[in-house]
Amino acid sequence: MVSILSWVVRLLDGINEYVGRTVSWLTVFMVLVVTLIVIMRYIFSIGFIWMQESYVWAHAIVFMLGAGYTLLHDGHVRIDIFYRTASQTYRDVVNIVGCIIFVLPICWIIFDRSIGYITRSFGVMESSAEAGGMPFLFVLKGMIWGFSFLLAIQAISLILRSLLSIAGHQVEPNYQDENAA
Repeated sequence: MVSILSWVVRLLDGINEYVGRTVSWLTVFMVLVVTLIVIMRYIFSIGFIWMQESYVWAHAIVFMLGAGYTLLHDGHVRIDIFYRTASQTYRDVVNIVGCIIFVLPICWIIFDRSIGYITRSFGVMESSAEAGGMPFLFVLKGMIWGFSFLLAIQAISLILRSLLSIAGHQVEPNYQDENAA
């Protein structure tokens, strides 16, 4: 049973590790596009709405699809006064309770409340309201489901990892942690 749970934890972690590293490349895209927009606007007096929307969309995608990756790497904000100096068992209990009471219900509420919003957008193949804006706005809105899914699976992974830790089993991460000394 422990090996199955460890495998599930590594699988879920691996999904968010892959997605997080992949969408992180959009930050390079954002820097390049913003630089290009500034040069075009202030040197050549040229501007395109679709270019401006493209970096806003990239920014949204990084935050939406990167939320699970951030949880994987313990990057979300928490009240650290007690947590950082606490025992591992205390941290595990806090992680389990926090995920069950806060993270998973919020993921479900966001998913559930967005169903009509996103399906209507897909139904009409919604695009930007701005003339010359980006097409396929429905795809960007669909990232809300990606956010809910990726954050929820990472919360499940954190719960399983914490339960295994309490039981005395450590799951080795299947990624390289840059924060490790």
